[in-house]
Amino acid sequence: MAKGPDAGPEFVVDFPTMWIVPDWIERHCPVPDGFRAGEDMELYPWQLWCTVNHYRVKPGATVGQLAPAFHYRRSQIVAPQKTGKGPWSAAVVLAEAAGPVVFNGWARGGERYRCSEHGCGCGWWYDYEPGEPMGVPWPTPLIQLTATSEDQVANVYRPLQSMVKRGPLAEQLRVGEEFTRVGDQGRIDVVTSSALSRLGNPIIFAMQDETGLYNASNKLRRVAETQRRGTAGMGGRSMETTNGWDPSENSVAQTTSEAKARDIFRYHPQAPKTLSYGNKRDRRKIHTVVYAGSSHVDLDAIEAEAAEIMEKDPAQAERFFGNRCVAGSASWLDVAKWVAKADPRRVRPMERIVLGFDGSDSDDWTAIRAETMQGYQFTPLHGPDDEPTIWNPADYGGQVPRAEVRAAMDQLFRRYDVVRLYADPPYWDTEVDEWVDLYGEERVIRWHTRRIVQMHSAAERLKTDVIKRNSAGAAFTHDGCPITEAHIANARAASRPMDRYVLRKASPTQKIDAVIPSILAHEALGDVIAAGLAELETSYYYGG
Repeated sequence: MAKGPDAGPEFVVDFPTMWIVPDWIERHCPVPDGFRAGEDMELYPWQLWCTVNHYRVKPGATVGQLAPAFHYRRSQIVAPQKTGKGPWSAAVVLAEAAGPVVFNGWARGGERYRCSEHGCGCGWWYDYEPGEPMGVPWPTPLIQLTATSEDQVANVYRPLQSMVKRGPLAEQLRVGEEFTRVGDQGRIDVVTSSALSRLGNPIIFAMQDETGLYNASNKLRRVAETQRRGTAGMGGRSMETTNGWDPSENSVAQTTSEAKARDIFRYHPQAPKTLSYGNKRDRRKIHTVVYAGSSHVDLDAIEAEAAEIMEKDPAQAERFFGNRCVAGSASWLDVAKWVAKADPRRVRPMERIVLGFDGSDSDDWTAIRAETMQGYQFTPLHGPDDEPTIWNPADYGGQVPRAEVRAAMDQLFRRYDVVRLYADPPYWDTEVDEWVDLYGEERVIRWHTRRIVQMHSAAERLKTDVIKRNSAGAAFTHDGCPITEAHIANARAASRPMDRYVLRKASPTQKIDAVIPSILAHEALGDVIAAGLAELETSYYYGG
């Protein structure tokens, strides 16, 4: 591999770097798949540029220094889909696992790195030039590869497994489904939002994939920060890779990009903002810029994919393929207007209310919201500890506690005068049937949210009444439930024919499940008022 000026104008560098690392990668990490599977890898120009910058060494570095020997504490790579981020990330992880990535002093001339001296029998060696930084492998590397889900982490872990099996690293590494053993004591662990128990280990490197999806609501912001603290304690470093992010989601990627720290290497190729992604000719120019150096990419295929996504979600296409950080579809309801209507108060026992219920099983949340006849909406409490009627399955071993939800519903019908319950039945047909039998078919109504016309109308009514006044003429207010507020902020209005919309998440990892029962409860109140059932009746309940 050429070094310095010999590598072309993109790589005329005036800083010392560990050129041994990209050379090691090209010798030990074969092409993982496709027609060239098993052949020697040749790093693309952008991959080489990011590699040599991540392993840039401070001129005054001394033997014994770990992370402080390098110019950058961590790196962030922002590149569009299909550029080769996954295989390159896998190669960097393998270099950290078995390659010469630890600074080992400055070459005087004549020094040679031999794989045979570090447990690898491939026969490869590297001759250092005078003044070049030298490297050695970590003795017991503990590495974490992180993503939002198992499918996402596979974008890096699958090529990693293939590289090991097809190349010389098979002698040193033993790959498994959830982790890879490195020698006798090292390992590469896979960490997702459902496998957080692996956090806290003394890791020397963290590869954080798609940090544009890491935020507080999916708990991956805490994961990223925990990993960075762990690497700092061990003298290690970390790297982020991601597509362009949605600025409305306050992601880890955005925080890194906007950080004032000067010891973070950032790579984010962008076309001039004067080019419009909605214009086909401009879009081709944008793709030419952001995919430069990825020779395997067919820009015609990229254009076809982008054009199809543009029909439904232009912002997503611009983020994925244009490498731009643009907000998603329009927010359904300005969360500031929702917050302005917070006015918490106590709801008396046996007060007349309506309920909205939306249930899930093992992924999305289950929630019950209530509203009084005066238009005050709230999250009821249940159980001896007054827990809110919102259930995150992750807090219950991955499954919503159905018995607890049934008990909560029973408690609400006994505590209040429930005039009507609108329940979305999918996944909860049995329970909804039970509630119909228990409380009557005039009080419990199966309300399918999959009906576009009806759901659009109901969502629009709540949105209008939050901004203005409700059907009874009273000002809409609510309890300020923080979960509902967060879910309101996550809700996006996805356009449908005839000027209608449906609600969807701002991103796959965000939740809007408390929004749906809020809409159903408000719709139930409107129907109760229209039916003349909202008038107060004398209550002879003398409880506390």
